[in-house]
Amino acid sequence: MPAGEPAGSRAHLFNDRTAERYRRTVADGIALVADTVAGTERPFTGITPGALAPVVSGIDLDRPLGDAGAALEELREVYLRDAVYFHHPRYLAHLNCPVVIPALLGEAVLSAVNSSLDTWDQSAGGTLIEQRLIGWAAERAGLGPDADGVFTSGGTQSNFQALLLAREEAVALARKNAPGPLELHAVLPRLRVLTSEASHFSVQKSAKLLGLGPDAVITVETDRDRRMRPAGLARELDRCRREDLIVMAVVATAGTTDFGSIDPLPGIADLCDWAGTWLHVDAAYGCGLLASRTRRHLLNGIERADSVTVDFHKSFFQPVSSSALLVRDAATLRHATYHADYLNPERMAEKRIPNQVDKSIQTTRRFDALKLWLTLRVMGADAVGDLFDQVVDRAAEGWELLDADPRFEVVTRPQLSTLVFRYLPPEGADRELVDQANLYAREALAASGAAVVAGTTVDGVHHLKFTLLNPETTVDDIACVLDLLAGHARDYLDARAGRPAAGPGTPAGTARTAAGPAHPAPAPARTAVAAGSVATGPVAPAHVAAKPVHRTGGRPARPAR
Repeated sequence: MPAGEPAGSRAHLFNDRTAERYRRTVADGIALVADTVAGTERPFTGITPGALAPVVSGIDLDRPLGDAGAALEELREVYLRDAVYFHHPRYLAHLNCPVVIPALLGEAVLSAVNSSLDTWDQSAGGTLIEQRLIGWAAERAGLGPDADGVFTSGGTQSNFQALLLAREEAVALARKNAPGPLELHAVLPRLRVLTSEASHFSVQKSAKLLGLGPDAVITVETDRDRRMRPAGLARELDRCRREDLIVMAVVATAGTTDFGSIDPLPGIADLCDWAGTWLHVDAAYGCGLLASRTRRHLLNGIERADSVTVDFHKSFFQPVSSSALLVRDAATLRHATYHADYLNPERMAEKRIPNQVDKSIQTTRRFDALKLWLTLRVMGADAVGDLFDQVVDRAAEGWELLDADPRFEVVTRPQLSTLVFRYLPPEGADRELVDQANLYAREALAASGAAVVAGTTVDGVHHLKFTLLNPETTVDDIACVLDLLAGHARDYLDARAGRPAAGPGTPAGTARTAAGPAHPAPAPARTAVAAGSVATGPVAPAHVAAKPVHRTGGRPARPAR
């Protein structure tokens, strides 16, 4: 141990005397992560919970290793080796993005300094940086000079807080207009939230947490592009008025999770103005358009919202978590305020001391805003917007592939970067097994580790889903994954029908590779799902589900991209 460093347990505290130890330890960790990412050739190893759980549970947490290097080596085995890597161009599953390096720098700084953004006396400049970023985002959204907001843990929390504010505003208005005293328990059963049938599940979850009834959320029909129909919204608003129900909020979505669809915001805003109803726009996914130099117009109408959810950890390429709730009228944030004498007494507000806890439903809160701050200071908003534009462009190219491919049926043309589709065999007996074949294809692909895709149901039918948030993903990557999915689905159908293996999973015995267009070739290597290895979905036929994921030297075998 170098001279001057403390001994014993205090040696692990980060302070002025351990700064050099911190430098060495963190550098070792950064080197391990950098080497791992540089050597990752597929997004996932295909490990199952049953295989990994014993490794983790077998570690005795009461017997420390005593050395950071040893702990990092152990971490390689229990986490890094089998992690799901969003930076890989064939991770196409959920709304997870690769992250930009300036944000990683911010993560390192904020973790070490460890500011808490609840009060000024725990954060100082951190509070001002967060407030400046909120002002910047609200200006980008066009919410006006009285706008404000606060960083949150994610879109679910932002949506919850928005509906909390909307509920309180609706209750206050109902009491104001009532002929006599009106108790809260008399108002809550009458409150309704209108949102599209393609909106995020957090709307329903928030309604439940806010004490609303099971029928409080009314879903509004969508068009063929999965966007809310203004005519359907008008009908529901009118019905609620006739039935003496109070529409406390309309939730429009700018980027639905399943389809990336953007509701027609101007028309919805017109109806909310007519009905005197709070408009919340869930732009957790679509907020990247705020930085786009070519597609900002797709968010026209968002400036008329009362509140907006933005998830920077989706389309601004930030590490989790980095999200915010923006509001048009800063005064509405008072509904989240509670003054505690030990933390944020009222006299501090009177002295205009900025305490972000006055606006937040959280108390202790990380300085996540620093990641976005450094991103904007190093890269600039245009560069972030360009990255998001690239994934939207790639999704459009992916749609062209799917639309021209007779093996697949695609649901809708994307506005953002999501593609929803399914493998569809020719007419015949195989059509009855389409759902099971698509479920199997997704699980078999994940077990192979060659790519990771998502799934969803559309009108009661299982579909596959690509969520493209990596600018490094190419059309060839998309084409290769489609071939792998088709091959797995075909294997499943052949096995169920007792047919011999079909061979290549592409028409006319061709197979695509990542390096170029389709050409005659053997089928890509595929690893089928072992029975019971996935918690949900179909079990593969016995003679299909027999190929294990092979490991070499304790590490997963990695097919070249």
